[in-house]
Amino acid sequence: MFSAADLPDAIPVFPLPGALLLPRARLPLHIFEPRYLAMLDDTLKTQHRLIGMVQPRQVPENEDKRLHSIGCAGRVTAFSETEDGRYMITLAGISRYRIKSEVTGFSPYVKAEVDWAGFDRDLGSTERDKGFDRPAFLDTLERYFSAHSLSTDWDSLKDAEDELLINSLSMLCPFEVEDKQALLEAPSLATRRETLVTLIEFSLRSGNGEEIMQ
Repeated sequence: MFSAADLPDAIPVFPLPGALLLPRARLPLHIFEPRYLAMLDDTLKTQHRLIGMVQPRQVPENEDKRLHSIGCAGRVTAFSETEDGRYMITLAGISRYRIKSEVTGFSPYVKAEVDWAGFDRDLGSTERDKGFDRPAFLDTLERYFSAHSLSTDWDSLKDAEDELLINSLSMLCPFEVEDKQALLEAPSLATRRETLVTLIEFSLRSGNGEEIMQ
């Protein structure tokens, strides 16, 4: 279990559009670019083994601020190397952070000085959503899955804890980058659930028939 005192002042940052990590959730990643292989090698040498996931911003090329200011750091908890030198890793979400500045240096990947203030609940226990109307939520979700010809284990969804259910769907649904950022920045589980429902209902109203989840 991490405490605030365990969190470093600077971490490597991995910008990956649509790849959302949330506290107490797990994100599998396939690492193959040379600069991120170097990032992973360096990370595994640290005591904290943290990598900061962050959403890139859709800005003109001459814009300096290319990353969103808030991301989520995850600890490398599992990794395996393929014969051709790639890695399959799992990040366990620890805490959100705010980027203060990028660290200049000779590394091929981005490092950033970060501030963990304001995200104390991320290091706490599992959140509950007291206002969660699960039957209504699952009904909306079922219509969403049906509209996009998706299938799932509904019994598992019905039994999943509030946080696991809401966060897993927030991470898996391939919403736009700005929508993912809104889900990340939600100050509470209830707010994230409300945002998630809004995004799902918007998708249903838009009638977008493209396949959206693997």
